[in-house]
Formats: sequence, C-alpha cells, structure tokens
Amino acid sequence: MKLNKIVPYFNIKVFIYFLIAVTAVYTLVFTYYYNLKDDGYILADWLINYQDGGFKRRGLSGSFFFLLQDITDIRLNYLVYFFQFLIISGFFWLYTKLIRYKVTDLLYLSLLLSSIGFVGLLNTVTYVGKKEFLVFLLFTWFVYLLDNDKLSKNKEYIFCIALCVTTFLHEVVLFYVPYFAIALYVKTEKFEFKRYIKYFLSVGIPTLLILKFGKNVNEGMSLQILAERGVHPTYGIFYWNINERDYIKQHINEYLLYFISLVISVFHVGYYLKYLNNRKVLSILLMGAFLFTFPLFYLAIDWGRWMYIHMMLIIVLFALLLKKDKSAYVFEPIVVNRKFYIILFIIIFSLIYRVEMSGKGFTFEGILYRVFIAPLELLNKM
Repeated sequence: MKLNKIVPYFNIKVFIYFLIAVTAVYTLVFTYYYNLKDDGYILADWLINYQDGGFKRRGLSGSFFFLLQDITDIRLNYLVYFFQFLIISGFFWLYTKLIRYKVTDLLYLSLLLSSIGFVGLLNTVTYVGKKEFLVFLLFTWFVYLLDNDKLSKNKEYIFCIALCVTTFLHEVVLFYVPYFAIALYVKTEKFEFKRYIKYFLSVGIPTLLILKFGKNVNEGMSLQILAERGVHPTYGIFYWNINERDYIKQHINEYLLYFISLVISVFHVGYYLKYLNNRKVLSILLMGAFLFTFPLFYLAIDWGRWMYIHMMLIIVLFALLLKKDKSAYVFEPIVVNRKFYIILFIIIFSLIYRVEMSGKGFTFEGILYRVFIAPLELLNKM
C-alpha cells in the first residue's frame, strides 16, 4: 500500500536528466584521463594517419590532427580531446533536447538503465572516447530534426556528406546506417527506398575505396611518427596483430556468455515493443538492423561494443515515438501493477550484470557490484 503512494511521485524525467549528466561527466572525465596517459585505443585510434604508408581505414582523423598540431603547436592529446569533448557533449546535449518535451515512462527509463545502454558507459570504462560517439551524435541530430519536422532536402544531403566523411574516420558507421532508414520510416510510416539509397551509398562507396586501396593501420612508421609528435602509446591498435576469428575460437567459452546478454537485451527491447503501435514492422526492421551487423561479430572481437552501439541507437530511435508535452519535466506517473513489477525486475537485473567490450559477455559485476562491493574489496586489499 505504501508503494502505491510513493512511486507515483518519483519524477522519471528528472532522474533521466540526472543520469544523462552523470554519464556525460563520467565519459568526459575518463576520456581526458585516457588521453593524458597516451592510451593505445581511446587516443591512438584517433591518430591513425595517412603519413605512414598512405591511404588507409580511419586514417583521416590522424592526418587532420597532425595538420592542426603543425598550425597550433598544441599537444595531440589536447587537440584530440577538444574534438572528443565537442562530439561527446554534443551527443548528450542533443539527446537532452530530443527528450526534453517528451512524456517519458518507467519502461523507457529501463532502456537507459540497461547494462548496454547509458549504464554500459558506467559499467565499462573502455567505452568512453570511442569514435562511435560520432555515430551517436549524427543519429541523434538526425532524429531530433525528424522529430521537429526540420529535416529539409538540403540538410538530408548534409547528413549524407557527414556519413561519408565519418566512414573515413571509422568504418563502423557502415554497419549502423540502417538505423537512419528506420528512423525515416518511424517518422513517415511509409517506405521511401530512394531516400534510403542515398544513405547506404554515402557509407558504401568510401567503404569500397577502403577495401580496394586501404593499407594497414600501421605500415611500420606510425609509432615513430607519433613519438616525434609527443605521443607514446605502449599498447593498442598500433600493436594489434591478432587474428580476431582465431581469438574468438580460442576464447569461445567466454564469448558464448554474450548470448546470455543478447537474450536479455532482446527480451528487454521486445517487451518495450509490446506497448508500441505498428510493432510488427518495427520489430522486423530492428532485427534486420542487427543482422546487418553480423560481419562485425564475425570479423572483430568487440562483441559487447557492437551490442552497446545497437542499444544506444535504439534508445535514441524510441525517443522519436514518445508523446510530446509542453513541460520539460513531464513524465508518466508510475502505476503499481504487473507491468511495474516486470519493469522493476528488468531494471534491477540490468544493474546487477555487466557486458565487457570483448572477452566476458556476462558477469555479475554490474553497477551495483561496482558501487557497493568493489570499493570494499579494494579496502580489504589495502
């Protein structure tokens, strides 16, 4: 009885704002930390360049930062972080604007609290500072314009150019471009294949160029070039020489755990879809978007990362379907019923488990473990 009186006053929207702020600050702080220590992934991935051997995948960003350093004489660590700061902050700011006048409910909040949603950033620090934030930023901006009926033809072509350039920064954008087509369908409720083709060509053409003419990420001089420019990574992408398919086979028992996390996430998204109109078509489209990324799971070991990108894009996509209101603090009051208890169970379980970027696909080291148990273990060791 007391629960019935208390939970309706829990302001879901305010909590979402709080979660966005905490996640944004956490992401920016740790991105800065990893940049300062010359991290071999979070910093070095942005410094793959054309100076070492010529045209290659992801090389555009490094050459761009080299040019900026030559002009400004500022450390690469700070130059990269400045752009990471703009991209990451831009994503969280646009997402906040997207949901500001939306009627959020407990079920939508549960998506953010998924172990591979916003909480995934708090669970797995290696998610910070990655280039997928470019995809998050572009997609959130795209959805925001759609939601406010501001996606003109000219802006649509600007997005095509942005997707093309982003593919030269990281080829992962190719595998998630279906979400742009799905967002268009969700808004218009009709299939517009001519519009979709533009987006697929925007990422498909640069990908073909990379496959045809692209050289290795490290052609032998990358570390020397970086050292001359003041960056000294001791591990990471420039040292990467692992056959990823063999690695997955050798660690198959750990990778099989990802199927547990996948089943949980599919149930979670499926339960959300249960309360949407036209859910059958949307379910098929989302399944198609997931199947479109299968080559990533076959070729690369970061299975948790690929799942995390899916969930983040789904969270943004579903915001498009939320009802609008005039208040920035509007939310749907919680009703204590069967649906409430199911959602509560999903939330608690989401906070209990963790999905690592690569390796262990399911552990009971989620946010509750990291907040309440890990500090005690650390104190005991001390």
